[in-house]
Amino acid sequence: MSKNVVIIGTQWGDEGKGKVVDLITDKVSSVVRFQGGHNAGHTLVIDGKKTVLHLIPSGILRDNVECLIGHGVVLSMSAMIKELGELDAAGVDAKSRLKISPGCPLIMPYHVALDNAREIKRGKAAIGTTGNGIGPAYEDKVARRGLRVGDLLDEVAFAEKLKDVMEYHNFALTNYYGVDAVDYEATLTEALEQAKIVIPMITDVTEKIHQHIKNNENILFEGAQGALLDIDQGTYPFVTSSNTTSGGAVTGSGVGVTDIDYVVGIVKAYTTRVGGGPFPTELIYDVSIDEGDQIGKILGTIGHEFGATTGRQRRCGWLDMVTLKRSFNLNSVTGICLTKLDVLDSLESIKICIAYDLNGTQITTPPFDAQGYADAQPIYIEMPGWKTSTIGTKSFDSLPIEAQNYIRKIESLSGLPVDILSTGPDRDETLILNHPFDEA
Repeated sequence: MSKNVVIIGTQWGDEGKGKVVDLITDKVSSVVRFQGGHNAGHTLVIDGKKTVLHLIPSGILRDNVECLIGHGVVLSMSAMIKELGELDAAGVDAKSRLKISPGCPLIMPYHVALDNAREIKRGKAAIGTTGNGIGPAYEDKVARRGLRVGDLLDEVAFAEKLKDVMEYHNFALTNYYGVDAVDYEATLTEALEQAKIVIPMITDVTEKIHQHIKNNENILFEGAQGALLDIDQGTYPFVTSSNTTSGGAVTGSGVGVTDIDYVVGIVKAYTTRVGGGPFPTELIYDVSIDEGDQIGKILGTIGHEFGATTGRQRRCGWLDMVTLKRSFNLNSVTGICLTKLDVLDSLESIKICIAYDLNGTQITTPPFDAQGYADAQPIYIEMPGWKTSTIGTKSFDSLPIEAQNYIRKIESLSGLPVDILSTGPDRDETLILNHPFDEA
């Protein structure tokens, strides 16, 4: 019996989804990316060799896996072509296995210009976007003025639509933000040249997915970012511009809600966040001046917590079960994949946030808005560390008892099983306790 499995990050992104997608695609026919854009950064390490993917699905390193980009993804042609070139140079034939929905909104140079101009104008209130034009592209989609991949098929109509939308955005850039306009002719010329590479990959992705289902083939749906950055459910306004929860797999690919059989919730053994926004369990450390909380320093340096897309330092802190339990509910998580346990190997003791103190009241559900989060003070339980390496551990029983207890505590607090345990960065450094594609 085939299965359709969704993989999502349950925190603020950077949980290690790419590695897990790559790992369990040994049992799938296709991987579908369903939201976000090249603001994602999925790092894969296979036999010590690192590959960073931003837009192309993480199953691309499996020779027999078809990779599909659903209409929920905003597509930068320049970013995708660059990534295809890097894969080609590494000996990976990506073009023949990559299919793109004609419904994908296009990210254009004026989106990037708008993204950066807005962040500058916001000053200290900046959201901390990647500056890649993701938000403005989604805005154009919702406003029904955006260009889509399918528009590339008609050069004349594309040129007319592009001219109209650029007049609109250039007016804002020059008259409101006080920056230079984006050149129309240069933008059109570049887009039509890039279209020559993109057009052969255009496919009715929704129909292809349903054909795989009809053929009783396993499908993996890959999300980007994390559930707490969801435009509707995240720490608004410090969120991304798409639905990063498991429901986004349905709306961003064209499958029905009953087509999803299992949801893998990726959980980092601690918590990180990049960019602005509230973070109750943060252990503040600034790498640029080597000052701040020493546990925060350990998590950041041992965990290599720098963005794969931007290179920005990630903020680090203790595991937060308050936000996690909300995330598990939002996503109907079936089982947990716990990553980066080894980053905690050197710690004497480890804390887990189980509640917040909000203005003298203890709460176990997240505040509604960003200000509520900012005022919330974490309430912790503390557990002993294990002070020994867990990297490459080959069985659960081989883990130090303190590490086993930490994992079991996460299971008891969440009411969910840890089905996969990452014990290092490499593909092979993973314990699959219950494979999502195996029969129940």
